[in-house]
Amino acid sequence: MKILAAIARETGKPFSVEHIEIEEPRQDEILVKVVATGVCHTDLVVRDGMMPTPLPAVLGHEGAGIVEKVGAGISKVKPGDHVVMTFNSCGTCPSCKNHDISYCHEFFPRNFEGARSDGSSALSQDGTPITSNFFGQSSFASYAICNELNVVKVPADIKLELLGPLACGIQTGAGSVLNALQVSQGDSFVVFGTGSVGLSAIMAASAVSATTIIAVDMNDDRLALAKSLGATHTINPGKVNSTEEILKITGYGAKFALDTTGIPAVIKGAVESLAPKGTCGILGASGPDTEISFNETHFMSGGRRLMGIVEGESNPDVFIPELIRLYQAGKFPFDKLIKMYDFQDINQAVKDSESGVTIKPVVTMPAA
Repeated sequence: MKILAAIARETGKPFSVEHIEIEEPRQDEILVKVVATGVCHTDLVVRDGMMPTPLPAVLGHEGAGIVEKVGAGISKVKPGDHVVMTFNSCGTCPSCKNHDISYCHEFFPRNFEGARSDGSSALSQDGTPITSNFFGQSSFASYAICNELNVVKVPADIKLELLGPLACGIQTGAGSVLNALQVSQGDSFVVFGTGSVGLSAIMAASAVSATTIIAVDMNDDRLALAKSLGATHTINPGKVNSTEEILKITGYGAKFALDTTGIPAVIKGAVESLAPKGTCGILGASGPDTEISFNETHFMSGGRRLMGIVEGESNPDVFIPELIRLYQAGKFPFDKLIKMYDFQDINQAVKDSESGVTIKPVVTMPAA
């Protein structure tokens, strides 16, 4: 079947919108008619060659759409169901069996190698395979192939165009607060970086009534938005020393900190801002050789902790519907982060994301 797709053909170059072919779903696969897909920093990292996903490739991993066809072995969804496509997992390793699916032992091959488990591709052009199966979906396309492990059924009365970003960026930020760090009422929390992930973390901390919520960023416009979404304090480290300010605001340091930047110097500052027994979570994408350093005496003597977080430690089948319920209750207004773009304008969406003009771009597919 012919579909429309945005192809990353060359490292660091714009996406090329072209017609390609997609296979029929296999017995254990689901064909989804994509309605909209979020543009995530990870897509751009892969496009720019920082991860070894082979090009040319169809990327996209925050897809939302309607089930078109299912293989004979599928029972979780049926044609006509509204779904969000999220990260992929194997379902059989110790982490998956323990419901820690974001730490699947096969997370990297299942999400970044760009092929089915047998090495084949669902996408091609004039008989030549194109890398597919990115995060088990490759949803920068009008149709996507996924499977039961990375598809989440969502209510049909919620606008599908909004829901794709719940699959990764927004899930990661909110889940880091609610699932991984387990911030709760009365806690102090600081987030470094106020992109879609950081702002989602702020909304989640606000939803659970954290008392002190501090946003740290160089962009004053983003800080103003953070304040409107629940931050009680904002800090621009280009104007003041952020660690000193956090200690002033909290008295002893923050109970929880979250770095979304992946920048070692920022992570060091986040650790330095912790109160005794405080925990810092890190989730920002860094290069494979990046190392972190901080003062061992300060870290050890205060009983401080540093933890890596993937996909907000969420079980998407449970957590994405939870975020939707919070949104419906007016406690998680993630729609304020989103700006819609026509699919043909995907490169403008990317440009606006990279420049900071748009927090969370979402590309919408043309009506068939």
